[in-house]
Parts: sequence; structure tokens; C-alpha cells
Amino acid sequence: MHFPRSSGILMPVFSLSDGPGIGDIGTAAFRFVDFLHSAGQTIWQMLPLGPPARGNSPYSSYSAFAGNPLLICCRSLVEHGLLTDDQLNNVGYVTDSEGQVNYDRANAVRRPLLKLAFRTFQSDDRHALRQPFEQFRHDNESWLRDFGRFDALSEKFGTPDWSEWPRDLVRRDSAAIKAVDEQFRDRMEFAAFEQFLFRSQWQLLKRYANQHRIRLYGDMPIFVAYESVDVWTHQPDFELNEAGRPTVVAGVPPDYFSATGQMWGNPLYRWDRMAETDYDWWIQRFRDAFESFDLLRIDHFRGFESYWEIPANAENAIGGQWKAGPGEAIFRAAQNVLGELPIVAEDLGLITDAVHELRDRLGFPGMRVLQFGCDDENDPYHRPDHYPKHSFAYTGTHDNNTVLGWYRERHEHSTEPQIVDRFVSGASDAVHLDLIKAVLNSAADTAIIPMQDLLGLGSEARMNTPGEAEGNWTWRCPAADTNNDLATKLKTWTQASGRLPTP
Repeated sequence: MHFPRSSGILMPVFSLSDGPGIGDIGTAAFRFVDFLHSAGQTIWQMLPLGPPARGNSPYSSYSAFAGNPLLICCRSLVEHGLLTDDQLNNVGYVTDSEGQVNYDRANAVRRPLLKLAFRTFQSDDRHALRQPFEQFRHDNESWLRDFGRFDALSEKFGTPDWSEWPRDLVRRDSAAIKAVDEQFRDRMEFAAFEQFLFRSQWQLLKRYANQHRIRLYGDMPIFVAYESVDVWTHQPDFELNEAGRPTVVAGVPPDYFSATGQMWGNPLYRWDRMAETDYDWWIQRFRDAFESFDLLRIDHFRGFESYWEIPANAENAIGGQWKAGPGEAIFRAAQNVLGELPIVAEDLGLITDAVHELRDRLGFPGMRVLQFGCDDENDPYHRPDHYPKHSFAYTGTHDNNTVLGWYRERHEHSTEPQIVDRFVSGASDAVHLDLIKAVLNSAADTAIIPMQDLLGLGSEARMNTPGEAEGNWTWRCPAADTNNDLATKLKTWTQASGRLPTP
């Protein structure tokens, strides 16, 4: 699939400014759409929106279909009569100013409010949201009921590690599941109510964005967390032993991110089993994703060609081995049901010709990242002056340092001339702007700039450091930074690079 010449900004929802502890789908999200529109941008790329399993990583969710309840804007629930201003004030529902995401505070403030809203909703059989809620439950029955069960049981047993639950629940015996439905009916309905609120608010934002000619660009991790409802409910589709524990796990071998590779710990799929159902679970997953997004980035796309299989008891990822993935079959199956797939392949890391060939057969654009193009004179693949038209170009990704932090580190540790300096004018306070313009002026159909790079922030604003479990996913953008002056400048650069949308 080909895309018009355009540009956009990478900005996680949790990094938005409004709301206690964490950004949400509230006023700041709509303001950000306005900022993008006034700046001549047509794409808002974000990170995955699922509820994180452990470590707050958006790439490790306990559901492939659910949204993170912490992203629900509780202030908007006042308009629906589900909360009062006094209730918001009583729990300190105000925007934080320390400049970082605080997940503990977000939980402490938002979850009690969502429970209050649910009790109000339960007490009114004629509430205006009753019929839409019932319709949502009906439309999402394939995943929603099990999600509620998983939520309730994780809370009851104090762990989302379902292999530690009673054996009849691990095996999902029908009598045990029936007992769960009876015992936790209220708790399951609360989980469904949260998901209804999330999806309703998201669809309002998507409609607003599309009306302003902004396409929402989502991110789908290839793998799911072991401690997830997906693995619990689809155990035969994963490489597990009789006790339900993974025998092998996902990761990547040593690369430019880590000398020992990365051991992600996600259980691996049994692709042979999934093929027997013509990849029905994946088709459901794609269908659901394209209801929320206009474009979709598939994280670790190379895993569909071949993936790094690591013994579950290994200390690191070095001793893994490559195993063949399902290839294009999974995408052809989805295309047969859903039509053309507006997918971008995340093809970074140790990529082979076979991965490129798979991507090209499917017609998906790949990614080019400036920070990866300045190490080897003879390897211009990621260099802006060599980007092909059919690609998505970046200064950096969520796994990179900010482009300014990266540039400074390179010059602190070397006195030799740098390849990157070819794209820099010489003014030290404009390095990030020069590199942004290099990406915007490239031949790539689409250019995406992380918000931290646009703001000229250093390493302190890095989103994630691969291989480090702590200190990630906390950057937050002050509201004052997305101002008219910045929008005007960005629009000027966008126009100069021929990326403004046509009238």
C-alpha cells in the first residue's frame, strides 16, 4: 500500500499533559490534534494502548484487545452524570506539574473514580449509556468476557500469573469457569464498563482527528505477555508445557541495542496450530486494531519471517536460535477477510534479505531511522539522502535516545569527523532542527518526528532504553510546549519539504 507524501509526530497518549499521573484521552488529546492540524501534520503516531502487564511497558500488555483504563478521562464522565466535580476534587483530580508520568498516582486517583462512576451507572437502569454499553458488550463478546474473568481472578489471587491459580482454572474447566462467572459477575461487569468507556472516548477522539485530516497511527506488538488473558484462553496456540509454563520465549540476538541480546520473555506462538484456524485470532486482532487506527505499525515484523527462540530457563538471549515464522500467510488470510491492510513494517535490527523480500511482497513500507545511518560510510541504508520513496522515515524511535542526546553523545566520545555532520549546518542550538529537516526533505513518502526531537530535548527525555527494566515510559510533554509558535515553524518546514496536505 502506498501513502501520500506527508508527515506526523510520534507522541504517546500517556505523555500528554492533562490529568493526574498520566496523560489521557481528554482535553490534551484533542488539543494535540489541533496542534498537528495547525502545524500541517496529517499523522499522529502513538505507542500501544493496552493495559501493561508488568513494568508499565506498553509493549507488554495483558490483553491484545483491551485499552488501558488509566487513559480514560475521568473529567469527561462528569458530563455523563457518572461523576461530580466534588468527587474529582476529593481525590485530587488535577494535572500534575512535575513533568513525568507517575503510574502509582494515576492508579491511586483514577481507579477509585472509575469505581464510583460504575456504581452510579449500575444504579440507573435508564442511563443514556446503557444501550450503547450493552451493544459494546455484544459486539466484543469474543474477548471481553474472558478479559473480565482474567481481571477478576488476577485480583483475587494477587497475581496475573495464571499458572499459579488453582489447577481447574489453569485448565479452564467448564465448571470452574461457570463458578467464576457467578462469583465475580459484578467485577466482570466493571471490567467491561471500563473498556466501554475507553473505547467510547477513543472513538470520539478518532472521529475528531479524522475530521481534521489527522490519521491515527497505532502500534501492534507481535507478541503478547505470558501473564495475559490471551495466553490463558488460547494455551494450545503457544509453546507451553503441561503446567502451562513457557518452554521457549521471544527475544532478539545481540545487536546495536544490546551486546547480550534481549530476552523479552513473551511466549512463542505455535504457528502450525494457528494455521489450522486460518489465523482467526490474528484476523480478529487486525479487525479490532483497524477500528481504532487508520494506520498500523507491526512491531518486530521480522518475527513473521523468522524469530529468535530462547530456552525459557536461559540467562540471556545469546543461546537462542532462529526459527521459521508464518511468512505472508497470516497477512494474506487477513486481507481475504479485511481487504487492503494499511500496515507499516517495523524492520529494524538484524534484518535479512528474506525479511525485506517478505515486506516487499506484501507491499508494506519499512522504516528508516537517521540514527542508524551514520556509523558506516559503506552502509547508507538509514541515511536520509538514500531513503526510498516507499518508506517511513524517522529521526529516532521510542527505543532510541533523543536525536539531540544521540548527537551530543557521539561528539563527546569522538574527535573524528562524523557522517551525521553532513546534515548539520554548524549552529549548535539548531542541530535537532537540521536533522529533522534532513528527514523531512528525504524522498520517503512519510516522515515521523518524535515530539522530544521536535522540542530539542536531550537524553533526559529518552522514552525507553532497551534492556533496562526501570526508569522507562515516564516522559511527559508540558502543555505550554505545543504552542502556536512551534506549530507555525513546523508548518513552514513541512511546506518546504512538500509534505503539506493538498486542499
